[in-house]
Amino acid sequence: MQPWVIATSVIFVYLVLSLWLGLVANRRMTINLEDFLLYGRKAGFILLYLTVVATYHSAFAFLGSGGFFYANGIGFWAAGTWTVLVGAITYVIGTRVWALGKAFGYITPADMLADFYESEAVRVSVAVVSVLFTILYIQAQAQGLGYIITVASGGHISYPVGTLILLVVAVSYLMAGGLRAVYWTDALQGVWMYLAVWIGALFLAYKLFGGPLALWHAVETKAPALLSVPGPKGLFTPGMWIGMTVTLSFGVVFQPQMMIRWYTAVDAKTMKLLGATTPIYLMTLYIPTALIGLGGAIVLPHLAVPDQIFPDLLTRYAPAWLAGIILAGATAAAMSTLDSILHANMTVLTRDVYQRYIRPGRSDAHYVWVGRAIVFVLLGAAYGLSMYSNPFLVTLVTLSGSGALQLMPAILGVCFPGKRVLSRAGVVAGLAASMVTLYETLVVHPMLLGIHGGIWGLFVNFAVAVVVSKFTEQPSADTVRRVHGELERFVYGTEE
Repeated sequence: MQPWVIATSVIFVYLVLSLWLGLVANRRMTINLEDFLLYGRKAGFILLYLTVVATYHSAFAFLGSGGFFYANGIGFWAAGTWTVLVGAITYVIGTRVWALGKAFGYITPADMLADFYESEAVRVSVAVVSVLFTILYIQAQAQGLGYIITVASGGHISYPVGTLILLVVAVSYLMAGGLRAVYWTDALQGVWMYLAVWIGALFLAYKLFGGPLALWHAVETKAPALLSVPGPKGLFTPGMWIGMTVTLSFGVVFQPQMMIRWYTAVDAKTMKLLGATTPIYLMTLYIPTALIGLGGAIVLPHLAVPDQIFPDLLTRYAPAWLAGIILAGATAAAMSTLDSILHANMTVLTRDVYQRYIRPGRSDAHYVWVGRAIVFVLLGAAYGLSMYSNPFLVTLVTLSGSGALQLMPAILGVCFPGKRVLSRAGVVAGLAASMVTLYETLVVHPMLLGIHGGIWGLFVNFAVAVVVSKFTEQPSADTVRRVHGELERFVYGTEE
């Protein structure tokens, strides 16, 4: 049997297993909107931990980080800062969002923000930003899936066909079992991808260099610029480092697929433990990907698409069965985030748009079927986006994080009681100003004055929101007292 057939067959075995989990989840699911969208708010620590880390680490971590190490060197270990911040944000902000979701029945980020700021304009603005910028994240995952299947099959399965197959599998189990299916498959995917990247990296390091230390010495001798900051292309300047740290921490966790997970925790203890332990998984994944990217730069120095370095090395130097198992882990990395983003966008569009403005007051079964139909439409969008490839998956994720980062002023205003709060007009004006700023500093003038566009957008957002809020009506005293009072009881009182 040809090696590509073996490698591809292993990936398809993994896909069948994912579909089976989706069908089992369907049998356990009740036709209830909270069950379909939020796992009934009863996710325990192990399941929630695995789905959070699997959702956060996607094709950009498994494939894209290796590509970034390959092209730009060791500066990508800036990842250590943003992965630690993710844990801190979850512990401090995530627990507060969980408490408010439990108390007031929030399902989406826009639910919480629209309730506090007493504004449908805030709801629509947040929903638009949430969906618009996660589209870029969908593109990153779909693109990664296409890379994997094309390289694993030795080109026998084309990029468009392979991408479509993998997207259909992810959409199928999501439609069948809702968030329950996503969580169960994420648990499998989180374990599989972590083991796969470590096993693959160590195998290649010993196979090609004699071990990690020998690999490091080879890079030091043949490509020392990769071990310097800002790197061979001068990318990792202080401005870029800070920008990536903020956009890939706050910017990613404020995306709907991450915030919705906070609502699903069974209790506050689970959320706090999640925040304390998440960085362990997130940080340690960047050790093997550095070995892959740096070693690959020595072995295959002229690769056209850097993000393909890991699957390319495996198909060239690993036994077909091992390459298949590891590339199935890469598939898991992409699909675990893709299904979560599709679910989040389905939730936002079903809850914040359809249920709120188009068909309010219908049965839960009606909204579940509408959600499934929306997922099918999102499948077409994901496939279309995958045909427009970007050479760096990390770039797409950073752009996506820059957009979600702009929700920070509104979220902080809800989660941290103070003497003054933002107004609904201030929140909307700040978001609008930040969108214009992002276009100018990410597209027209990237890295303006050496500062990342996401930081420029956030600075303008805060400034406009604060100034406009001084001259416009703030949320009513009753709403502020209700929401902030609940937070004060949670933070300072006795919580079961």
